Amino acid sequence: MAKYTVLGLSGSLRKGSTNTMLLREAARLFGDCDFDLADLRLPLYNGDDEAANGVPDAVQALSDDIRAADAVIISTPEYNKGPSGVLKNALDWVSRTKNRPWNGKPVAVMSAAAGRAGGERAQMVLRGFMVPFRPVILQGPEIHLADSGNQFDANGQLTSEIYVRELTTLMQSLRALTDR
Repeated sequence: MAKYTVLGLSGSLRKGSTNTMLLREAARLFGDCDFDLADLRLPLYNGDDEAANGVPDAVQALSDDIRAADAVIISTPEYNKGPSGVLKNALDWVSRTKNRPWNGKPVAVMSAAAGRAGGERAQMVLRGFMVPFRPVILQGPEIHLADSGNQFDANGQLTSEIYVRELTTLMQSLRALTDR
């Protein structure tokens, strides 16, 4: 078994974010890998700023990290029936870089939210956002972590056998896709 580099993108900047916790749990279930959490604290995209100053170093670093990763896992909260602005801004900025980091990249998407649908709508919209970048997005199982604030133990591990089973299956599929 090869040791892979896996990059996580959390659509939440909040300390104690359940989306970030879900990414860490996904990486654990992926198996032996070097996991890194991307920093999405980027300036808001503005074409005038880009024209005057070019792509910010932090954006280029994120793009380079995506390109270098063997696989990417994205988790988004649901804000007003869509992904977070933080995540959308990062995707918009990375689309402005020259190295097409997403092209052919194995990607798993998931969501964690307080509501009973677990961010299902946000995840659906996120999948649409990714289409122009041409990654290879796993289609399932879909992970929509509902009531996310009550789904982790003190060590940050999922407590529900159903979610653990489904996330394990998704990560096994991501590993198999990365093995190709």
